[in-house]
Amino acid sequence: MANRPVLEICVESVDYAIAAERGGADRIELCTDLSSGGITPIPELMQTARRQVRIPIHILIRPRAGNFCYSDHELQVMRDHILAAKQLGMDGLVLGLLRENGRVDIERTKALVELAHPLPVTFHRAFDAASHFETSLEDVIRTGASRILTSAGQPRATDGLSTLVQLVRAAKERIVIMPCGGINAQNVVHIVRSTLAQEVHSSAGTSNSIPGGNGNDLSEGNSDFESSLPSALFEKKVAKLVSLLEAVWV
Repeated sequence: MANRPVLEICVESVDYAIAAERGGADRIELCTDLSSGGITPIPELMQTARRQVRIPIHILIRPRAGNFCYSDHELQVMRDHILAAKQLGMDGLVLGLLRENGRVDIERTKALVELAHPLPVTFHRAFDAASHFETSLEDVIRTGASRILTSAGQPRATDGLSTLVQLVRAAKERIVIMPCGGINAQNVVHIVRSTLAQEVHSSAGTSNSIPGGNGNDLSEGNSDFESSLPSALFEKKVAKLVSLLEAVWV
């Protein structure tokens, strides 16, 4: 069904990546240390995941947990991670930089987007820690990023639903708004039908941290968190999301 919303699943292991693909996910976001919001996976994990799954893999480019204002040294680390991801055959990158005043760091983000080319870039939940969503939306568009991963500054997408609706409308055809944050089988249909989002992001119950107001956490905030979810059960959770989205047309 070509018109159903795209489902991106966040994983931090090869087993979960395989399970997500078997469950019908359209794309994977690969990271490590998901409980702290996620950081860049090591090259060996990228390489093994690439060998094991065929669906697109997007890599989180985040050198550390914490805020999104990076030093020159950290920026160089991010550049190196981008080049490694490209060399290892990844399909996209997920990153975000802010300035000290809370505005999107347009110049340095744009430079990373250009370095990533031809891979698409998702501006991650640093967006939720940025000031003035309407202005930040325009700033991210100026960076050349392809999509924005956001829960509209709230712990869960359901908490920021009205703002997500506004963001999708404001984005028009210029950039994709991808809701995230506690998206599960109980709320995914309501979120997609309310926002008309063309893509959604979930960790299928494998993340339990809630992003704070300082933007120090990117993780999902799922209420159905299970710290050691068997891969077979994870696959079933993904498959359930897919089956629900099959009935949703945007």
